[in-house]
Amino acid sequence: MEAAALARLSFPGGGAGAGVVGGGRVAFPVSRGFLLAVKEKKKQQLHAPISASTSASASASASASASASASAGKEEALRYDSKVETLLDSVKWDNKGLVVAIAQNVDTGAILMQGFANREALATTILSRKATFFSRSRSSLWTKGETSKNFINVLDIFLDCDRDSIIYLGKPDGPTCHTGAETCYYSSVYDQLEGPKPNQDWLAATTLQSLEATISRRKEEIEEAQNRKPSWTKKLLLDKELLCSKVREEAGELVQTLLEGEDRSRTASEMADLLYHSMVLLTAKDVKIEEVLEVLRRRFARSGIEEKNSRKRREEVRSASHRAVRAVAAPCDDARWRLDSPPHASAVASAAVNNLGTHCCSSDELVP
Repeated sequence: MEAAALARLSFPGGGAGAGVVGGGRVAFPVSRGFLLAVKEKKKQQLHAPISASTSASASASASASASASASAGKEEALRYDSKVETLLDSVKWDNKGLVVAIAQNVDTGAILMQGFANREALATTILSRKATFFSRSRSSLWTKGETSKNFINVLDIFLDCDRDSIIYLGKPDGPTCHTGAETCYYSSVYDQLEGPKPNQDWLAATTLQSLEATISRRKEEIEEAQNRKPSWTKKLLLDKELLCSKVREEAGELVQTLLEGEDRSRTASEMADLLYHSMVLLTAKDVKIEEVLEVLRRRFARSGIEEKNSRKRREEVRSASHRAVRAVAAPCDDARWRLDSPPHASAVASAAVNNLGTHCCSSDELVP
């Protein structure tokens, strides 16, 4: 995607090059190559002969389009900005203006990390959809992944019942902990008190993750101590036919609990057996349970109609943003440019014009 369609709020004192819309500051990051191409095309247009009538017509058309779309963009930005401000006002910040902010993996449920957020950090997270915190030691905002590139892409945010702590529910791009661990919570208190089990590196994970970790360890141990009697998990990993037959068998037994009217506990037991053997099969194929859960989330989080409409809206916004940038780069084409897309796309295009029209040739606005 050449031009990003997502508007990102930045507060007074934020980065240069943000177009002012509705009292907030909206920035549209685009790729370095795309902006350089825009700059070069604009230079060529300036040296090309343009008739007076064409220039006047283009200028009038651009002025009318920009005025209408700027008005729509301002109204939309004001409405959204007002909702964000109302929500921020409802949070119970402590005497330092902070709340606890916890990041959680949307697919596995694992707790990734904990930090603190102030008003600006939460607002930035809401609009950028990147988990952002407030550093108490540096007294500044920081976005998880700004150095490591292991961002936490926020899909939803939850406030607790007292509205004094928040959860960033998201999908991490990589390990969250600076040690390289998937989460920052990998030191078990009970292991420290009772003594850790050999070759065991627990994470604060869900039951499925813990089971997956155990199965993975059995797979790693297959080549070790060949003379010892293998565990059942190792036997399954060593014998594909046995593994596949067990998956089929357990699936059949689960079905029978329904057909034969067996009690609920029997159904739960057979489902557990099927789940275990299926996870052994996943491990044999080097597929993580997180990948399966992600498929489920994407498949069932929204209806097919909602997914189709969402794709359509993204295309509309992307198209409007492209037209806005082309209008800035090639004034002669403005007469042929019309913002005939829905209001939300027009607002994005308007903000893109405001931003890129002034700063598209500024080196500090180029995003690699």
